[in-house]
Amino acid sequence: MLRHAPSLLALSLTIALTLSACGDGAPAAPPGGGHVTVATLKAERVGLTHELPGRTNAFLIAEVRPQVNGIVAKRLFSEGGQVVAGQALYQLDDASYRAQANSARAQLARAEATLHAARLSTRRIGELAKVQAVSTQDNETAIATLKQAEADVGAARASLDAANVTLGYARITAPISGRVGKSTVTQGALVNAGQAEALATVQQLDPIYVDLTQSASELLQMRRDLANGRLQDNQGLPVTILLDDGSEFAHKGALEFSEVSVDPTTGSYALRVKVANPEHVLMPGMYVRAVVGGGVRDNAILVPMQGIARDPKGNTSAMVVGKDSKIEVRPVKVSRTVGDKWLVEEGLSVGDRVVVEGLQKIQPGMPVEATEAGAAPAKPAAPAPAAAQQ
Repeated sequence: MLRHAPSLLALSLTIALTLSACGDGAPAAPPGGGHVTVATLKAERVGLTHELPGRTNAFLIAEVRPQVNGIVAKRLFSEGGQVVAGQALYQLDDASYRAQANSARAQLARAEATLHAARLSTRRIGELAKVQAVSTQDNETAIATLKQAEADVGAARASLDAANVTLGYARITAPISGRVGKSTVTQGALVNAGQAEALATVQQLDPIYVDLTQSASELLQMRRDLANGRLQDNQGLPVTILLDDGSEFAHKGALEFSEVSVDPTTGSYALRVKVANPEHVLMPGMYVRAVVGGGVRDNAILVPMQGIARDPKGNTSAMVVGKDSKIEVRPVKVSRTVGDKWLVEEGLSVGDRVVVEGLQKIQPGMPVEATEAGAAPAKPAAPAPAAAQQ
């Protein structure tokens, strides 16, 4: 038994030292306390935008139609290709129109010959009338015949011009520059002036229009905010186009106009944006979204999204660390998102510390220790060096 005495003594000393070490430690956190991360609110200048849905439409659209009757002799373009204004697209059989033009040209030549003879006759009779070799009536008749010949020349020239216009219509050209679609007729088809179906459609895609719709209530609210000074106008800013896959289009747009009336069935009005489209990425009929300027607000208060809670009734609130480091519940009113934050309209003010992390372990009135979001964590103190052994 005496041999085990030193071992029991050592065990007792170890337990005593352990209890002493525990007693010298830091005091435990107060009951119910915890650590949370907060975001201290500050006033910011925020550019507000509206993301609106829309469809693309061609800048110019022209349907190619025949203006005379005839058989299609040739199609002179490649479907889906680029054409320029005035480029020939179809050639109709123009034999009959060419014959009419030739006949009108001959009629003009005959009228000009008659006019030449009338001028010579009038000149001779006029000289004889000066010496009273002919009667005054013969002189007046010669002058009238000359004027009639001049009128006949004018009518014949007009007939030739009309025949040439009709002959020119037999060669159907592109009314605008752009990309031409598929042809609805082939070589040998009969076409008629004024037919309902277009031969082809030419669309100018650079630039291109984006037609948007916006709620009339949003417009009224923005106008109120502009009127009372809460907002500054920024609608002149470039418009960003978002493609269907969420990517941003390379070129910015400019707001062209807004419609003057509201659609009674949807309660919205139309906006039109013009966008450069040199690579023809945007095609008519595509669904896109556009980010349009909605005003600039000074002294705006933004709260991270995770700091705002919403109950089943839709009411929003935030947990705030008060001056006494205790949790308070604040009912708030938010209007819209700006990036990853909510824009606060009521309930919070500059300097409030809103809890953004640790919400699951706190209750109203609970004392907490708050750490600012984004602050570097405190480094643990370095251990004291061991004492040198003798």
